[in-house]
Amino acid sequence: MADRLFELGRWAARRRGRVLAGWLLLLALVGTLGTTLSGTLGTTYSVPGIESQKAQELLAEEFPAAAGGSARIVFAAAPGTDLDHAGARTALADSLKRAAAIPGVVHVSDPRQTGAISRDRTIGYADVQFAVAASDVPEAATDALTKAATDPLREAGLQVEFGGTVTAPADGMDGSAEIVGVVIAFAVLAVTLGSLLAAGLPLVTALVGVAVGVLGVLFVSGFVDMTSTATVLALMIGLAVGIDYALFVICRHREQLAVPGSPVEESIGRATATAGTSVAFAGITVVIALAALALTGIPFLAVMGLAAAATVLLAVAVAVTLVPALLSYAGERLRPKPRPAATRPPGAWGLAWARLVTRRPVLVVLAGVTLLLALALPARELRLGLPGNDSQPASSTLHRGYQLLTRGFGPGFNAALSVIVTDVPAAQRTRVLAELGTTLSAEEGVAVVAPPVSNADGSVTAIGIVPTTGPNDQATTDLVHRLRADHHAVSQAGGTLYVAGATTAAIDISAKLSDALPLVIGITILLALVLLTIAFRSLLVPLKAIAGFLLSVGASLGAVVWVFQDGHLAGLFQLAAAAPILCFLPVLLIGVLFGLAMDYEVFLVARIREHYQHTGDAHEAIVHGVARSGRVVTAAALIMAAVFGGFVFTADPVIKSIGFALAVGVLLDAFLVRLVLVPAVLALLGNRAWHLPTWLERVVPHVDVEGSLLQHDLAAEPTPGGPARTR
Repeated sequence: MADRLFELGRWAARRRGRVLAGWLLLLALVGTLGTTLSGTLGTTYSVPGIESQKAQELLAEEFPAAAGGSARIVFAAAPGTDLDHAGARTALADSLKRAAAIPGVVHVSDPRQTGAISRDRTIGYADVQFAVAASDVPEAATDALTKAATDPLREAGLQVEFGGTVTAPADGMDGSAEIVGVVIAFAVLAVTLGSLLAAGLPLVTALVGVAVGVLGVLFVSGFVDMTSTATVLALMIGLAVGIDYALFVICRHREQLAVPGSPVEESIGRATATAGTSVAFAGITVVIALAALALTGIPFLAVMGLAAAATVLLAVAVAVTLVPALLSYAGERLRPKPRPAATRPPGAWGLAWARLVTRRPVLVVLAGVTLLLALALPARELRLGLPGNDSQPASSTLHRGYQLLTRGFGPGFNAALSVIVTDVPAAQRTRVLAELGTTLSAEEGVAVVAPPVSNADGSVTAIGIVPTTGPNDQATTDLVHRLRADHHAVSQAGGTLYVAGATTAAIDISAKLSDALPLVIGITILLALVLLTIAFRSLLVPLKAIAGFLLSVGASLGAVVWVFQDGHLAGLFQLAAAAPILCFLPVLLIGVLFGLAMDYEVFLVARIREHYQHTGDAHEAIVHGVARSGRVVTAAALIMAAVFGGFVFTADPVIKSIGFALAVGVLLDAFLVRLVLVPAVLALLGNRAWHLPTWLERVVPHVDVEGSLLQHDLAAEPTPGGPARTR
């Protein structure tokens, strides 16, 4: 691989114009397709085959009038007044009349007829039903609804808020997260590389790669159902790895140029062959880890993983083609200036750090593992769910509407359930439904049971239920399980009972993802063992890497639970409410963090192994490898954390939790695991770290990850008109 990448790097440097033109042409082509043929990005998560999804599909088939998108107008009287005064009545009638006249609206409920006004007559709501699905409702219709509802009611002194599927936010992204991340990344690059030109190159190349990736994902969304989270995840990961991969190649190039007389073109080829080989290996690891999310059998998660994997693959391609081309344009301007003899040599801090953590390796390992386990403790109370309107920003109309409904109708109102009964013989329906109604009313945790509603032929009946507890309470989850188990009257009559609703869907999806978690962990561990064994021809190094990765994941989940589920530091992170953890976050975190952790493992340990192969001194190899790679790994981790951390302050609760988990995970894995535990454990293992059993030695293929064999060949190659080069 190193030989081919060396030739590719030199070719890109010599044909820099063609390479640059090719990437710009690809960007223009994909950009045109992505902006003109993109589809509609969804905001809901569904899993085929789960009970709540089957129930929802049955409702859509049997009650088509109620299958379209809906909006809920929530209104509250001014303090000291109620909704019965003449001004409020007139304004409400006017508002509902205007809403009914909006094109696409098929029904508007009257709260005075449906009983949708609180007992103290201060809070009420009206539901607006559209003919088409929420994703197909045009923006003009939602704007018209907002104006129709707010103008008359607010003029009458009422507070007006909104809820429902039609008014759900798209993705909460405004561009500020990306800008913050890029600015911090540029500052880190400038300090690390000591050159503004060198600092700007990784940003430019990463933006090209991520633009092609995200626009390509948007193009694919025209043919595949996709959530808005998929594009944000592709942007988040593509930007982070794109900057880091370019950084590794550029750092290696400048390190080589620091040697007087080094030709620029050859240095570009060598940097592409050495650092580029590590980039390719690490990138492929990330791609496989993300693509493995498709094995969960959950479509929206598979799409998210594949979208992010494609963007990472583009980042690798950029690092080994576009980066060498731009390095050729930069030429001698990237050559570091000679350092005065009195200045601290490069890698001095890394050298001191490596000696520190390897001096007392047992103490370092015990302290590091203890700290990570302590951080992981809150993960024992992990509860999974999907964010509701209570998790939306406190300033949003969705959150305020949720709060008003809770205040007016109780905490269970926002956790409303639907019991669906079907396949009951006609002769027994009346008796079965009567018995079921009595059973439901007597069920612990049920506040209200609505009258049953049947389809035209009476074969399907829906019964609305309002629990006494909120959607995020364990008691509500327990109620759903009891409702599904306690339906003897229906089953004895040969019928089928389903429990549906948004709360039920969140419970079912969370359970499905919990079941998929062992599979993802197993695949990840097996993948790490195989890839790292091939890369380092060692069995103990992969086992150490896997243990460190599991500690990083546990500590990251612990931090997420402590902040998002327990509500600590809610003000700092702008959390509207403590809530269960996003149900697909653990699976996503394992897939993404595995790939990123293996990045640092490869870049750091490859340098250690390279030096060990040359000297045979295990301890000196650790010190040398950390000194040479520690600064770059530190910069890469800070850049990734900055990019991910920027998304923590977005409005979307889904993106916020993903950004926080990945930022914390990267920082813990890079600084506690790779730069503390890895050197210490390797110091404890000594020469045994690089031993491979004889039977395994024969079957494991040889892969020169760091390109050391290529460097040996180049060192022995004679220069034109001169003796052989030595290095």
